[in-house]
This record gives sequence, C-alpha cells and structure tokens, in this order.
Amino acid sequence: MIRIHFTAADFARVRFAPRPAPLQELNVALLRMSRPDDAVLFGRWRQRLLRALPAAAEPLADLVPAGEAPRFLDVFSDSLTEGLDAVRADRPEVVRAEIERVYARHPAPAPPWIRALHRGDAEAFRLLRRARHAAFEAAVRPVWPVVQDLHRAEFTRHALTVAEHGIGAALDRLVPGGRLRGDVWEFAGPGESDRRLRGRGLVLQPTFHWSGPPLIADLPGHPLFLTYPAGPGLPLTPAGANGTADALAEVLGRTRLDVLLLLAAEHSTTGLARRLGVSNATASAHTAALRGAGLITTDRAGRSVRHRRTALGTLLVRQHGAV
Repeated sequence: MIRIHFTAADFARVRFAPRPAPLQELNVALLRMSRPDDAVLFGRWRQRLLRALPAAAEPLADLVPAGEAPRFLDVFSDSLTEGLDAVRADRPEVVRAEIERVYARHPAPAPPWIRALHRGDAEAFRLLRRARHAAFEAAVRPVWPVVQDLHRAEFTRHALTVAEHGIGAALDRLVPGGRLRGDVWEFAGPGESDRRLRGRGLVLQPTFHWSGPPLIADLPGHPLFLTYPAGPGLPLTPAGANGTADALAEVLGRTRLDVLLLLAAEHSTTGLARRLGVSNATASAHTAALRGAGLITTDRAGRSVRHRRTALGTLLVRQHGAV
C-alpha cells in the first residue's frame, strides 16, 4: 500500500501536468515492453516494438541491469529537447549514486560507457542522449498525436471533477481502489511506502502505455511526481485513441476477435469451433487465452463447457467499434 501524507497547504499544491511528458511516456512504454504479461493484448505490440527499436537505442538496456532503472531517467519536461538535455544538467553526484545503486545487485561489471557516464564523461552523456532520442522516435513518436489527444481528454476530465467536487474527490477517483482518508491518500502499489510532501507539491502525470499500479518519482529538490495509467488500457495505434475493429484484430488476432464477437451470446467450445471452422482444440486454446485476459468466462454445464463475454470484453469491442 502506498500512502501520501498531505498538510493543509499541500492540497493547494496538487497540480495536473498540463501536457504529456515525452520521456516519461517512453519510460513506461519500455517498462511495459520488458514485462511479458498480458500476452493476449500486448504480445504483438511488444514484438513490433522490439523489431522497431534501432541499434542506437541498445545502450538503454545497460541502465537497467537488474530490472530497475536509475532515477535520473525520470524526466517530466513536456519538451523532448529539454528532457533529453536534463540528465546532463543534473547534479553529478545524483548520476553517480544512481548508477552505483542499480549495479549494486548486479554481478557483472558495468560496461565501459556506463563507467564513463559515472565519471561524467561528455561523450557518454551524448551516447545516452542519442539512445533515448532513437528509442522515442521508434516507440512513441508514431502515436504521439494520440497521446496528446488522450492527455487533453484526461486533463479536462480531471479539471471538471475538481471544479464540481473538489481535489479530494479527484484524488479518490484517480486510481482504482484509491481513497483519501483525512490527510492521507492511499492506493495499492508495490510494497509498503509512506511519502510526506512537506510543501513540495504533487504533480499528477497520466500515461497511456501503462496499466499497472501508479509509479512514483521522488527526486531531491523536485515535487513528488505520480504517473498513473489512463486511456484505453490497450496498445496505442496511430489510427487513434479508440482505434478500429481492424486495430483490435491486430492486437488480439482475427480469430480471437471473432471468438469475442461470437461470445456476446453463450457458446460451447464445439459450437465455437463449428462457427469458426477450426478444430475443438484450436477453439479451446483461443478461449483459454481470452479467459486469461479476463475477456470471457467459462462454466461447465454437464459434459460441455460454456463460454460468454465478460463486461470487460464487451467494453473492449464497443470501444473499438467492433459491434
């Protein structure tokens, strides 16, 4: 459970990021890519992204030797150029300390360019800048207009909630399961953590490549940044935030989308196989994948099993214009 402690003055310093942060969106996209869960929804997106990332982006992998990135990569500038230059402008002791922290649990020695970065070498910083820029162009640039549209919609939604119900209600509704109890805002997260604002301020940053718990960036001399998942909860496509039935078919696969459409009404595995023109084993494999993603339910009825679409599955196909 994550708990953020406010004073009365802190509530007045809660700020919603007015524009998306290019490098933070890149950070969460790469984090999403590195976690092989949600294979049904994100498997093909992950494969496309791995193919799209150029060799120039490969040094970024050296910065996460044990699966945790150094905190100096948390950059929330809404300008890509300023964000890319921010690490070079950061205090050298912060860069050194974070490199030492992420390599402390890694048995292999740091690559030469990481050791040069630790020393403050200018060419190492240029290599890092090139790598992040190349990764952004491959992973985020194609959907950046979609991210901007989604951010404007989320900003408007948040502003209306604050105007009508106050900041407390906005925080209550920001994160599923989150709640404000007096001066403590709590929500589910990895481990147990208490953060005290003490007048620093809190910046709320929506992201559209992440569906896990909120991510906290607590950097010395900065407000507390909280990055939370927003948007459709699906891989973004250049076609738009809601996408189309074809975009959903690309994510799920055409046969699984057909299964999802058929399961607006209840069907047995045999019935699905007959309607799709596939074997029972193939139909069963598709239903197992969709069930694992929470898009359908399966119940036994005598000697057969019956499948039906869940509310989440119905919402998914409606958002993408498939029904």
